[in-house]
Amino acid sequence: MAEIKSTMEMVLERAAKMAEEAPPVTDDDSLIKKGMRIGADFLNKKIADLHKELLDQPAENQIPIRKGMAQTLLRNIVLPRDEELQQSAAVAIKGILSLAQNSGEISSICGELQQILEQYGQHKEQSIQQLEDALRSQLEQQQTANGQTEQGTINPTMHPQYREELSKMLTSLNNQYNDALTERKEMILSRLCP
Repeated sequence: MAEIKSTMEMVLERAAKMAEEAPPVTDDDSLIKKGMRIGADFLNKKIADLHKELLDQPAENQIPIRKGMAQTLLRNIVLPRDEELQQSAAVAIKGILSLAQNSGEISSICGELQQILEQYGQHKEQSIQQLEDALRSQLEQQQTANGQTEQGTINPTMHPQYREELSKMLTSLNNQYNDALTERKEMILSRLCP
């Protein structure tokens, strides 16, 4: 019993020491969170003008609030796997442009973001079509090689290999485009919140 108590005391002492060494929660942290909430309200169309909302804040609080807003907006710029994500990204880019207030550099980077998002959808469709065409051709060649002269409609999407190849292709494509998005997002954040 004494061993358990001494071990428990050691754990409590260690926890107390870790708590002492932990950085205190600063006002900046709460202001960043406030900015995140404002950014979320903008994305949910509860706020129409982010820049005006930022200017309504006390001057000494604007930098961390802007950072929180920017972080929330940038998190919502993701690869458009559906129409809703595409619209959310467009609203987030609009919010970034509002925060940037005529910064040509940030406007240019936002243009690159929009272009990446558009190219992703086109590239994805082309890659899927190429995969289906290649698999269809391969299956037709196999039928011919096996002496099957009856050429029915071949649906490559039903072949077991299709899912595996599609998964590999989409993973590679997503990684490539996510890297490009991440790079642009970091550029925007470093310029908006130096």
